[in-house]
Amino acid sequence: MGAVLLGAAALGLVPAAAGGAPPDPLDADVVFLPTPPAVVDAMLDLAGVHAGDVLYDLGAGDGRIAIAAAQRFGIRAVGIEINPGMVEIARTNVRRAGLEKQVVIRQGDALQADIREASVVTLFLFRELNLKLRPRLRAQLRPGARIVSHRFDMGDWAPDAEIAVNGYPLYLWTIPAR
Repeated sequence: MGAVLLGAAALGLVPAAAGGAPPDPLDADVVFLPTPPAVVDAMLDLAGVHAGDVLYDLGAGDGRIAIAAAQRFGIRAVGIEINPGMVEIARTNVRRAGLEKQVVIRQGDALQADIREASVVTLFLFRELNLKLRPRLRAQLRPGARIVSHRFDMGDWAPDAEIAVNGYPLYLWTIPAR
């Protein structure tokens, strides 16, 4: 299963409350809720992440999923985060982990991001955002690419697998052949 993550401190992560700019209160779509370490590991396992994958974390927050993927599997990872304060926290976490050559955190809107190079996409976004992302995921990702969402589904797009970790549902979809 790879290394077990012991939390933000074990990853050397900067806590979001330690000076990060709060999300814009006028934007109800932007809320940072950290993914628990056991859920991060389970998301990567459910996606079947392996050497050669390129992971995109949409709504990257403090960068923990991208960092964990790079640490466990030696892969490249890209985090897309809209909140500039969280982008700075995530970039600091990447530097502290010594992963600047493997992990890039970009400030941007997940709904506008170019995700074509991803073989794995991770999400912890509200259902409404997942539904808005669905056409982009289907259009840009290659057949066989995997998508894992923490807590929120994609409406009538039935997942290929669904598990629960510590009471949190995780969903997996695989882009079908065209």
